[in-house]
Amino acid sequence: MSLVAMLAAMPVLRAQVVTTQPTFFRDTDAVTITFDATQGNAALANFTGDVYAHTGVITNLSTTNSDWKHVKFTNFNAPDPSVKLTRSATNANIYTLAITPSVRDWYNVPAGETIQKIAILFRNGTGTIVGRTATGGDIFIDVAQGGLTARITSPAVTGAQFVAAGTQVSLTGQASASADLKFALNGTTLAQQTGTTLSTTATISQTGRNVVRFSATSAGVTATDSVVYVVRPAVTVAALPAGTKDGVTYLNGGTSVILNLTAPGKQFVYAIGEFNNWQPDNAAFLNKTPDGNNWWVQINGLTPGREYAYQYLVDGSLKVADPYSEKVLDPNNDSFIPAVTYPGLKAYPTGKTTGIVSVLQTNQSTYAWQVTNFQKPKRTDLVIYELHLRDFIARHDYQTLRDTLGYLQRLGVNCIELMPVNEFEGNESWGYNPSFHFAPDKYYGPKDELKRFIDAAHRRGIAVVLDMVLNHAFGQNPMVQMYFDAAAGKPTANSPWFNVDATHPFNVGYDFNHESPFTRYYSKRVMEHWLREYHVDGYRFDLSKGFTQRNNPSDVGAWGQFDQSRINIWQDYYNTMVAVDPTMYPILEHFADNSEEIALSNIGLMLWGNMNYNYNEATMGFLANSNFSGGYYGARGWAQPNLVTYMESHDEERLMFKNLQYGNASGAYSVKNLNTALARQELAAAFFFTVPGPKMVWQFGELGYDISIDQNGRVGNKPILWNYQTVPARAKLYNTYRYLIALKKIDPVFENPTSFTQSLNGAGKTIHLSNATQNVTVVGNFDVTSTSVTPDFQRTGKWYNYLTGDSINVTSTTAPLTLQPGEYAVYTTTRLKKEQLVLGTRQQQAAAAVLQLAAWPNPAGTTAQLSYQLPQATTVQVSILNLLGATVKTLPATRQTAGAKVQDLPLDNLSNGVYMVRLNTGQQQQTIRLVVQH
Repeated sequence: MSLVAMLAAMPVLRAQVVTTQPTFFRDTDAVTITFDATQGNAALANFTGDVYAHTGVITNLSTTNSDWKHVKFTNFNAPDPSVKLTRSATNANIYTLAITPSVRDWYNVPAGETIQKIAILFRNGTGTIVGRTATGGDIFIDVAQGGLTARITSPAVTGAQFVAAGTQVSLTGQASASADLKFALNGTTLAQQTGTTLSTTATISQTGRNVVRFSATSAGVTATDSVVYVVRPAVTVAALPAGTKDGVTYLNGGTSVILNLTAPGKQFVYAIGEFNNWQPDNAAFLNKTPDGNNWWVQINGLTPGREYAYQYLVDGSLKVADPYSEKVLDPNNDSFIPAVTYPGLKAYPTGKTTGIVSVLQTNQSTYAWQVTNFQKPKRTDLVIYELHLRDFIARHDYQTLRDTLGYLQRLGVNCIELMPVNEFEGNESWGYNPSFHFAPDKYYGPKDELKRFIDAAHRRGIAVVLDMVLNHAFGQNPMVQMYFDAAAGKPTANSPWFNVDATHPFNVGYDFNHESPFTRYYSKRVMEHWLREYHVDGYRFDLSKGFTQRNNPSDVGAWGQFDQSRINIWQDYYNTMVAVDPTMYPILEHFADNSEEIALSNIGLMLWGNMNYNYNEATMGFLANSNFSGGYYGARGWAQPNLVTYMESHDEERLMFKNLQYGNASGAYSVKNLNTALARQELAAAFFFTVPGPKMVWQFGELGYDISIDQNGRVGNKPILWNYQTVPARAKLYNTYRYLIALKKIDPVFENPTSFTQSLNGAGKTIHLSNATQNVTVVGNFDVTSTSVTPDFQRTGKWYNYLTGDSINVTSTTAPLTLQPGEYAVYTTTRLKKEQLVLGTRQQQAAAAVLQLAAWPNPAGTTAQLSYQLPQATTVQVSILNLLGATVKTLPATRQTAGAKVQDLPLDNLSNGVYMVRLNTGQQQQTIRLVVQH
């Protein structure tokens, strides 16, 4: 299509959503509001049911435009005759609302409060269909404050209008009182006269911006109104400059950037922002790539180090932020972020634009990582601590969380899983409503504070995993907005990223199509970004079973069946991630057929293992469904220890809440008793941490958190109860967790036992682990009455109760033990002192930071050099392993003195590829990644 034809096909004007009669009114006047349902987002266009207003006012007491006062209709989800609109008899899309006897009376606003605007939305009776502005915002109507006012009443348009060259426009302007009236086009007078109304015509010819200005002057006072008409230039087709990234590419010198937007099928795009006063000027008109998929422009003249807010104006009507934004500003939520959480947050450009805006900044200071060679814990040693910042620490910021690392290190966890921290809708949320996948949500603090937290965790030997939501996105996401059917309330069929309707149950937001190359590309960039930029150690992928195009929107069983296409998608994503970091943790919230989970585990992916129900039945004292043997990967037929088992996660009811509410009882023994319930949590922990494979703990589970998941709503704020530490029975539970975690991480029998068995039916349960140097027998009574347990000790002789320090002499391996309700023991054949083990884990956590192993160059050719720091004289062994864990090269062990060391590492006999270099001193060990490219 030619440029002229494309311009001719464009709508010349965009009408207003509402008009008023009279045009100018004060708060003491009556006014009739007319709503055109075909305008704005057109969600109610051709709607046949009743339409209602949801309305309030913006007054001098409002803090933002979202701070409505004196809301007339507070129940958004039910009809109310008092705000029902009247449909026109001649046009079913035109509605009116009469506000009488005056605006102030109708909204019941006190006399001392100044009404500045009427705020209004339109909706059906249940609030499921809502008429808004074209960009999805609230509708505002100015209330005259007195004095002279001027307004262009025809055409009734808002924003810049894109027209073809030579377009003739009929204009009418009105003044609130008789005045000298004038219309001008680009400064040239078109018409003028004295009165209250002036009409004329204008011919729009100039390429670029054309400003029509209406003015009214009386007694030395001038009031103006204007409308901008834009004649856009021809689109230039040009390839992306070499090295251009998605989103913002910062050029040398700090005065220029390249902006790059993926938007196939769009007609034209402008960049608007603080660099051009938010105007669609020719210098910010984007080029189109030859394949039609991307739009780009170079912006010059920037001030180095200054933050600039910007958006894309797509096809002349839609303003969107950059999908690759690493920082955004939100007009509705930023003002509620405390300054202590995000100091010096840039102000939203109020009055310049609407909607979410992106932020770019040249010459940003680079965070200086203190730990550049972090050695991740082995998967088999992993103890993950899942937490939600908002409900874990009162200040909900990374600085405070960093200060809390000592608590977590004492507990012994070696991995922290943060619930989603990338930009989500609103401020207070679990984070599963993401909008911008590359931007840390400002409600938790600046991006460098997140980096400092990760750095500090690594110094303590603790990995950090992010909960990543790539199954869906929500409505503030620019990729959703660019291809959205407002009337249907869903993405359009030509969306490059999203399905019109979700292909699976349990979807929220808008469902990504992971078969689409656009989605695959975007998801890979997200995965790479946080690994590279933030040094995260992996991800827990939310709703990973949703990464399928097999259409099972309501059949949960069919959705979970073996799906080779879904496996292929995850294989592709896994390959992308391990190419960046071969040792990263890829954890899926999957819950599919076991055959599919085995296939994914064999690839190298890790999967959540939800054992909440069975463990909770056991802790409550109900035996029928208390077999939690599925928490062991081998019991599921898995060959690899990639099952991340948990008793609690953010998604399950808290064990202690159900213990106290529904626990079983017999005589004086009742699980509903607090101390009894906490003791049974110790019992469960003994049968949890001793099972081989990675484990996960939900925040405060180690203290017996007993607040229901549904208090204040499922995702609502929960009490932060650090005072639990002062309760003796809770402190004892914390220490039990601490000692068991230390045992799991230090004793090799829990990593790869030569023998593991579990007998978990009924009241008396047992677990057995063995290797060449250690035997472990765990016994426990989950009934509410005493029971006899056959321990089946692996041998006779002396056994040690790890948690109490006591010992027993076993003369018969099958002689029954009588256990009281809730009684348990962890027996070992080698005596282990729990306090020494806890101290040992802390020493191991410090070792990685002490060695400071590094290699250069990396990638390397035939030789690399290793640097490291020895805290004391020791024997050093260097070995090279492939990604399968096989040793391919070993250097002779040498005795070395303490201090900084540099050592040559010959690589000439190795094939090109990725290897792991391991330094072992006997007491300390560290592994780093090395790429060999001859």
